[in-house]
Amino acid sequence: QVQLVESGGGLVQTGGSQMLACAATGNIFAVEDMAWYRQTPGKEREWLATATATRKMSYADIVKGRFTVSRERGSYIMLLFMNALTEEDTAVYYCHAKISPNDPDGWHLDDHWGQGTQVTVSS
Repeated sequence: QVQLVESGGGLVQTGGSQMLACAATGNIFAVEDMAWYRQTPGKEREWLATATATRKMSYADIVKGRFTVSRERGSYIMLLFMNALTEEDTAVYYCHAKISPNDPDGWHLDDHWGQGTQVTVSS
């Protein structure tokens, strides 16, 4: 069974830094794009950053220059380094990945979400 496991959330002071990790586990053939999203109550989930399997990174304007996504080529692990955090960054952070499982019935690409990890920024 394929799943995404996130870690690293918690309480951080305003202006501080935090690192999140996302690992894809299970019977995997390949992991394509991996991405970070976040969501606050009453709002839609918003995209933050993407790391492709070939290490091409892209960022939403709201985090560009403050957040850095890291992933080794072909790796199943993605990190998110968050700097200069403000209270507006308080949210549940989710990992998303497009994963091809080892399936004897043929190749297919499935969307997977992690369980989410809470990041709370407070002074």
